[in-house]
Amino acid sequence: MPKDTLETIMKRRSIRTYKPEPIPDEELDLILEAGRQSPSGGNRQPWHFVVVKDAELRKEVAAACNNQHWMANAAVILAAIGLPEKSPRWSVVDPTIAFQTMILAAHSLGYGTCWIGAYDEAKVRQLLGIPQDVHLICLTPVGVPDAYPEARPRNPRTEVFSLDRYGKPYPD
Repeated sequence: MPKDTLETIMKRRSIRTYKPEPIPDEELDLILEAGRQSPSGGNRQPWHFVVVKDAELRKEVAAACNNQHWMANAAVILAAIGLPEKSPRWSVVDPTIAFQTMILAAHSLGYGTCWIGAYDEAKVRQLLGIPQDVHLICLTPVGVPDAYPEARPRNPRTEVFSLDRYGKPYPD
């Protein structure tokens, strides 16, 4: 794996303050395309993503996300949707993989993101026109960071990994 890929993974942070700057369409398309190229079970690609550019709609979506108003300052908000008719078993996991790929692509281009899982599902569905027969999985703002936080502590390796069998500590 190229070192720049590892650096992107290791240095990604959740960004909660954004500069009021747009993302050029070419760069936004790169972020979206990275997600579209993600792996999926049986190559079913059970995903759909809503790209929210409209400033007023971003404000309404941010309000529906437990009043996390800072989200609206980002250039766009992405919503990840799983399509169970394409893959009943993997319609949450596969879109999540694609979403994380987009998040890493955004970071590699200098943009910030922040996973959003706290939201009024009915309100977000209504605002974005998301039907009831699909999964609304999560959202993220994408924009130019105004601040870059320090890394947060991670659980010790001995709590996260096992060697050969669950519960057998992985060497530190």
